Amino acid sequence: MTNRSFIPAILFLFCMVMPGAAQQIHKSLKNKVEAWKNNPALQHAGIGVFLQDTETGEVLAQTDPQLSLVPGSTLKLITTATALEILGPDFRFETQLAYSGEIKNDTLFGDLIIVGGGDPTLGSDYFKEHYLDNHFLNHWLKALHEKNIVHIAGNLVTDATIFEDQMIPNTWIWEDLGNYYGAGASGLSVYDNLYKIHFASPPQAGQPTRIKHTSPFIPGLELENQVKSSNINRDLAYVFGAPKSDKHIIRGTIPKGRNDFVIKAAVPNPPLLLAWELKNRLTETGLSVAGFIHEKKEPDNLTLHPLAHTVSPKLIDIIRVTNHESVNLFAEHLLKYLAWLTHGEGSTKKGLDVIADFWEKRGISLDGCFLADGSGLSHFNAITTRQMVEILYFMKNRSLHSDLFFTSLPYVPNGTLYFFNPLNFPGQSLRAKSGSMTRVRCYAGEIITQNNQAILFAIFLNNFSCSQTEAIKLVEDLLVEIAKK
Repeated sequence: MTNRSFIPAILFLFCMVMPGAAQQIHKSLKNKVEAWKNNPALQHAGIGVFLQDTETGEVLAQTDPQLSLVPGSTLKLITTATALEILGPDFRFETQLAYSGEIKNDTLFGDLIIVGGGDPTLGSDYFKEHYLDNHFLNHWLKALHEKNIVHIAGNLVTDATIFEDQMIPNTWIWEDLGNYYGAGASGLSVYDNLYKIHFASPPQAGQPTRIKHTSPFIPGLELENQVKSSNINRDLAYVFGAPKSDKHIIRGTIPKGRNDFVIKAAVPNPPLLLAWELKNRLTETGLSVAGFIHEKKEPDNLTLHPLAHTVSPKLIDIIRVTNHESVNLFAEHLLKYLAWLTHGEGSTKKGLDVIADFWEKRGISLDGCFLADGSGLSHFNAITTRQMVEILYFMKNRSLHSDLFFTSLPYVPNGTLYFFNPLNFPGQSLRAKSGSMTRVRCYAGEIITQNNQAILFAIFLNNFSCSQTEAIKLVEDLLVEIAKK
């Protein structure tokens, strides 16, 4: 967009001048956004601003309402809102340990099967008290001992068929695959589908580093280490590799002179890791497995006998973590589970259909909204700021779970809002979800002004030429102006 064409788009923000609250917002924002249009860093940027009174629904200010922009992780608000409305706050995922065949004396003549229920949080570091203090593997072993099983004549089978075999959405970029934030959603996920790679680096910069070990151990994985030591004192190492692939490459740099420098990566095959850990625990406690680890490829009608059930935390707790910490994995799980529940097919595509259908039936037009995943990691996502605020308005005024949803958003300086100065937004007066990727910085949520007016907002910046820090400062300054009125 040229500077000449950019100016009218910004000036449109002030075309909606109405009495009362809208007039006040108009006056408070005019100088701030006028400065934006003269900022060289925003000359070619896509800008979306939409402000709506939380109680009355009055549109206070807006830029081009039809402009579709990349929302980044603010898209998680739509995914979590849809899941909360359909599943309810008390919903829990379930993972089952079961067996086929029969038990005679101390031997299971059949397979031991881990049946995934799409739980994104099994063994998660975000829920240590729920899963790790009372470890789910201990619970499963106890169930086997109560049946007096000492020998398993069959295989150890993983069943993740509740979700499609493809863990990664089609439109995620190669740079993200293999890294922890790009972990794919499996019907049988574990430990946030991430592992840690421990490095040692030499005291000189520009030299090869050494991989000491991974935690946990990832069976069958071959790591090609191309990481060098550096004078830069931060992690600039990236893991490249597709899900289910046995070979991943690590490129980039880590700080020099480190004895144990840790980076995080995505587990390529979560069901295999879980089965491997269970088999090791079985062996340690004296239970033998005659067969092999086997991954079920298709659902079947095989009769199973349940041994143990492991349930997740409540959905609202999962949503809080998703929105506070911006966990891509959790959002993609919610999307696929909605697809399985509605269509019997746990796929990204069907999940996106569920979201679109849900909001269209509630009177929110998604014309010009293009959804590619549930987390916002895809650059192919696009939505207008009006659509984002309309969904927030529904959740605020029509949802039975309004308070639960809005308290799942972080407030300054928590979660993804840690960049903002807490002195500017005291007393939890700003609750919002942020979204960022290369040349993208977005925010959506609710702000309470000094006059106690509640305003729902979405502010999207795309394709700016300044740094992320500068973009954050621009948005923060705008929100401060809103809060003053």
